Amino acid sequence: MLGDPRTVRVTGDDTAAVYRRAEDTEAKDSHRDEPVQEAYVWCNLTSGDSSRALWLVLLPFMVVNLAHWMRPAAPGRHRAVRLYGLLVRLAALTLTVLLVAAACEVALDLVAWQCAGVHDCTSRHSWLAFLAPRVPAARAGHDTWWSLPGRRLALAALAPAALTCLLWYLSHRTWSAYESHRPMSHDPEPDTEGSALALPGFWYGRRIVARLRAAHTAAALLTVAAAVAAPPAAFDHRPGGPAALDVLSWLLTAALLACAMAAVAVVCRRGRSENLLDQRLDRQLVRGLPLGALALLLLTMVYAGWARPGWRSTGRLAGDPAFGTLMLAQGLLVVALAVVARDLYRRSPDPRAGMRGLSGPAVALLACALGGVMSGGVAQRVADWLDGTHALLPGPPVLLTWQASTIPPVLAVLLIVAAGLGMRTARLARAERDRVREEHPGEPEDPGRTHAIAQVRAMAALTDRAPFVVAVLTVTTLVLGAVALAGALATGKTPDGAARRTYDVMQAVAETSQALGSWLVGLGFILFVTWGRRAYKDASARRTIGILWDVGTFWPRAAHPFAPPCYAERAVPDLTWRMATWTQRTGGRLVLSGHSQGSVLAAAAAWQLPPSVRGRIALLTYGSPLERLYGRWFPAHFGPPALAALHRDVACWGNLYRLTDPIGGPVRVPDDTTPEVDHAPLRDPLAYGRTPAHPLPAPILGHSDYQADPDFARERARLLNRLRPELPRQRPEPVEPGVPTGEPS
Repeated sequence: MLGDPRTVRVTGDDTAAVYRRAEDTEAKDSHRDEPVQEAYVWCNLTSGDSSRALWLVLLPFMVVNLAHWMRPAAPGRHRAVRLYGLLVRLAALTLTVLLVAAACEVALDLVAWQCAGVHDCTSRHSWLAFLAPRVPAARAGHDTWWSLPGRRLALAALAPAALTCLLWYLSHRTWSAYESHRPMSHDPEPDTEGSALALPGFWYGRRIVARLRAAHTAAALLTVAAAVAAPPAAFDHRPGGPAALDVLSWLLTAALLACAMAAVAVVCRRGRSENLLDQRLDRQLVRGLPLGALALLLLTMVYAGWARPGWRSTGRLAGDPAFGTLMLAQGLLVVALAVVARDLYRRSPDPRAGMRGLSGPAVALLACALGGVMSGGVAQRVADWLDGTHALLPGPPVLLTWQASTIPPVLAVLLIVAAGLGMRTARLARAERDRVREEHPGEPEDPGRTHAIAQVRAMAALTDRAPFVVAVLTVTTLVLGAVALAGALATGKTPDGAARRTYDVMQAVAETSQALGSWLVGLGFILFVTWGRRAYKDASARRTIGILWDVGTFWPRAAHPFAPPCYAERAVPDLTWRMATWTQRTGGRLVLSGHSQGSVLAAAAAWQLPPSVRGRIALLTYGSPLERLYGRWFPAHFGPPALAALHRDVACWGNLYRLTDPIGGPVRVPDDTTPEVDHAPLRDPLAYGRTPAHPLPAPILGHSDYQADPDFARERARLLNRLRPELPRQRPEPVEPGVPTGEPS
């Protein structure tokens, strides 16, 4: 970043820090006019140690958390905004329950109930022999203390309970490292048309994450308890059953429902307080709710392990009603979310907003679908591993098989969309060739060079078609999900079984979709595990995952506490403290420069500065997705009013972009009272043919290496010159023991 191998850390730690060139740190003249560069390095916040590979499992949680921030801008509609956030938090809670229910399906149903109850299956898997039930002596069977169905279920419940504890631990550890960094205190912004990112408590989600973590942990443990309690309770409710166990089952059911209602109530309660730094922690709730759920789980395990003569494990557990109820609840929540989002959009329409305000519900639906596919894939793979012949065990719930069968139609639709986008890109590339020729008059034409430049520009324009792709994928997912749910609940059979005695074409389609879907689920699961394993061992793969996580983990965990942590809750306070303290100590002028996602961090940090400091800095962004991605997908926080307010507050702002850049673009600030923000598109490549300055073919840079363009240095100098008449010459920075001297930035 600094273009010099000799760098010195000015402030910070091994996770994130500010660096200078060694010669700039050692300089004594604090009155010189040359700008001194500082680099804030934050890559370890997203691509640090090997534990980042575990974040792949949390992908659905991260996606649903994004839906919280994708609501349309709606000034003054506070109740509708709260309802929108409530619906997203409830959808996020169903994802936690779905993940733990899938773990219960594998551990309790497939392993402890089905396989451990069949001797042919336990003989194939000797590690389950101690769970085998009593059989006739002629078959050399034996009985063990664990062979009772309830005790097998109680033992198997340790696996999903351990998964819940792992999620709690990861969330608590990252909460201490990210959400607990206290930002600067300043008064709330009086401008209600600006962005909420300027509020003092926006990057301090300590309380809401702690509350949500307690509620989600309790809900996960209660899901395990319900999966353990349901089979013995059904046996105890039969006529003539033990009266004491029957009464105990009803008491446990009532206690589980009461605790579940308490967890839902915590999720429904508004927890974020962005107008101020809310430092309360609700310690009794944060500790008491998960511990109460854990106590109920232990009581349920004791209840299930009680001896019940004549009880045998046959068939499969009641997984279809449970997964069907979850899927139906998720669908209803997404539909309600779409209604609220559409109402918000109609009150303040923005033609640049993605999907006309429906991007949040669409992303929430995709998160639910992703969670369902991952859950079904794990269950299907474990079932195939336990019973390779498909003759010993009933297998997973039929709804999961129906879900897997929808994957081939979804891929077919995506292939059609990809083909259409490919044809559109080819047409756009042909049109771009004429523009490239017009931009280089008088130079000998190189058809290959022209074609390469035009093709890169056309490919870069595909980013603007992302809302269309997401819309098509969302509609397809919603329709096929409804068909899968209706087919599973109406027939109680797998797709090929439901299609029997129908037309031959329908039978062929059902059999093909089911077989291909199962194969694709298995392939996807293998690729998922392989990628995670490679990321655990390979630092370069971890960096790749970190880049993919940059956008998803920029936002605070407002909906799901088990999502990957928000690095901006560490990075934004870092930048804010550095800029505010440096300008106050020296009175100097400052240009805040950011590339790509760094430009989003720069804007967020500028919003967090006190107004007096914000007016003393210039903003330089390049390759910036501020409007092209964030303004469209997060209009409530990066929409035109928010960017216009930022433009008015900072001293000056310049933005550089290229037509070949698939990420960066113009900011399009709707403000005619001040100079424009956007520079004309930079030339890329810098030279069309061979020139004295570029004797070899200049590369097409796209999203990278903006500093190599001469316009970058000119734009930075222009911003410094615009700052110079308005601000006094900086004072010498006072020297403190152990603190390096400062220079103009």
